[in-house]
Amino acid sequence: MRCKHWHRVSLDLAQEARQKAPSGCVDRAVQCQLPAHEGDEHYGLLAELDTYGTALWLRRRGAYVDLVVLRDCPAVAPGPDGDGCCLFAGHTEQHTWEDASEEVLCTS
Repeated sequence: MRCKHWHRVSLDLAQEARQKAPSGCVDRAVQCQLPAHEGDEHYGLLAELDTYGTALWLRRRGAYVDLVVLRDCPAVAPGPDGDGCCLFAGHTEQHTWEDASEEVLCTS
């Protein structure tokens, strides 16, 4: 389960993020992408960057909020068609595929 923490992006950080984002667009509020966790450190994805393997993140540590460019997590799920982790290199907790809900088959 993903962290339920949301954070509004201040006008000054949104403006800075728009200048860095290839599309020029960023959301004004982002949800922490880490799995549910304790503590006051949260990361919300703002944009994938043109530079291969990096993304722009809103990082919140307590009351301190800033923008950071982080490399993508290189981990891949086991198996021939393993999904890549959607977080950043060095993240804590589990990879994104480790928390995926099982698919439920619907039958009529």
